[in-house]
Amino acid sequence: MIRSAAIAAMTLFFGTLEATSKSDESLVTELSSQTVSIQSNFTGTEIVIFGQAQEIQYRPDTDLDYDLVIVVEGPPQDITTRRKGRLLGVWVNREAETFSNVPSFYAVASTADISEIAGRGLLDEHAIGLNHINLAVSGESNVSLSDRDDFRRAFVRLRQDMGLYSERETSITFLTETMFRTNIPLPANIPVGDYVVKSFLFHEGDLIANTNDHLRVAKTGFEQITFELAREHSFVYGVLAVILAIFTGWLAGVIFRKD
Repeated sequence: MIRSAAIAAMTLFFGTLEATSKSDESLVTELSSQTVSIQSNFTGTEIVIFGQAQEIQYRPDTDLDYDLVIVVEGPPQDITTRRKGRLLGVWVNREAETFSNVPSFYAVASTADISEIAGRGLLDEHAIGLNHINLAVSGESNVSLSDRDDFRRAFVRLRQDMGLYSERETSITFLTETMFRTNIPLPANIPVGDYVVKSFLFHEGDLIANTNDHLRVAKTGFEQITFELAREHSFVYGVLAVILAIFTGWLAGVIFRKD
């Protein structure tokens, strides 16, 4: 279904590209879907990002010094990374570092190694690549300056293990000399919210064009009702949860009661 939807969207996109007002731009992108719906049976999915770099003629066997990078960022969050230590023979949480307003989800696809596409300053400015995300710490940090790099590396590694951070080089496929596509996997534990899809076109290390698209990840059906109730009416949600637990216990007692 995803592949069929992507093919239909790509056909419509490329068939009408020259008639749109964007026809004079050097980079045009589109998503296979603007919304990802999460239900109880959601096990992950992927989105297809496709477009056209109109001012280049990309050929894999030639060196034209053009590179593409596509970044998908989830809504920002404050995320705490903790380090365990032994206390009286027991492993407990010790130092902790809280990173403020970092992407809850981050995936990057590129035509080459990120470090070879542009200079560090430009990559830092646009937060392109796992080594260039701005991981600002909160003012309440109890971690020494010498240990902060270790916490940053641990934070990125843990997010990668969860499937929420990824960096895939040479994962953008050119369908023709100017048209491209790539797939971005979305894991089952993806956070809900508004996402930004950023596309960058580089030439000899310089950024010559970029676009922004938007993606919505939302719960639907009963999951959405439960999510909104817990977030916006926490007291009512708590009361209902207690009542449901009591009722379930009583019902189990009636069913399995021995005469």
